[in-house]
Amino acid sequence: MPEYSPQREDTPTFPLPHIEHTPPSRISDLPEFHSLRHAQRRFGIRATLLSVGGFLLYVLLSSFAPAMMNQPLFGRLTLGLTLGLGQFVVMGVTAWCYVRHMRTRVDPLARGLRSRLHETGSRRARSAASPQGAGQPLRHGTRGFRTW
Repeated sequence: MPEYSPQREDTPTFPLPHIEHTPPSRISDLPEFHSLRHAQRRFGIRATLLSVGGFLLYVLLSSFAPAMMNQPLFGRLTLGLTLGLGQFVVMGVTAWCYVRHMRTRVDPLARGLRSRLHETGSRRARSAASPQGAGQPLRHGTRGFRTW
């Protein structure tokens, strides 16, 4: 029966001083990520209620109040036709509010989160590349190992 080592095969057998011993953090654990998700969800619920609610109101009025929807407003223009064309206005307002919300609230949070992740990644890359020693530049394709 073969014996299995308690250590994984990809772990070094001796401690390396240049490796950070911090637990890996996921992006979903960051508070900035939670505030980003909250901002997107809150707006998504409002926009969905506005657009679907307006369309559902139009369909329900068309089905259950045809006499009211056939009321003429100007010549042959009826209330139902006006409310139907109003659906385009509702969708346009929803799209405009979406763009404005993303630019003012979500995009700054996403840029801050992206810059924090890039900063963390570059800091890890610098700390991993610094103990290469002897002034040897890190060659691409060597995966950070010193070549002799």
